[in-house]
Amino acid sequence: MIEYLAANMWQVWAVIAILGLILELSSGDFFIICFAIGACGAAIVSPFANFYVQLAVFAVVTAFSIFQVRPFALRYLHRADEDRVSNADALLGQTGFVSETVKADGFGRVAIGGDDWKAITNEPNDIPVGTHVRVVGRESIIITVETIHNS
Repeated sequence: MIEYLAANMWQVWAVIAILGLILELSSGDFFIICFAIGACGAAIVSPFANFYVQLAVFAVVTAFSIFQVRPFALRYLHRADEDRVSNADALLGQTGFVSETVKADGFGRVAIGGDDWKAITNEPNDIPVGTHVRVVGRESIIITVETIHNS
């Protein structure tokens, strides 16, 4: 078995590359794929070079991938991340309806997109159940809402 693997190291490098690709699917940070690229480079030279040359090619191609390919891929695939809001910041400007009266000097609840949020208001009057509101602010997990007045 050892003799077979030594004679067919390209298969070992191919398995390492495939495992790297599978592991990359679970992480998504373009780091493990650099090792898969290095394994592909070693697999290409394996029929022509001894194990130490293959290992050197693996190390050089992996290092090149980490320092050159990975930053390029991150820039290309995440180029719109600065413009995209996520988590609770995505609530700003969203509309919903009051599910529990929002007291002028206290709290209430607002349903937005299937979620129910604790809410406060800066308005002088209570906002009754069923009123359509817009999110105008957020402090931790408590949103600030205002009534939407239809013209």
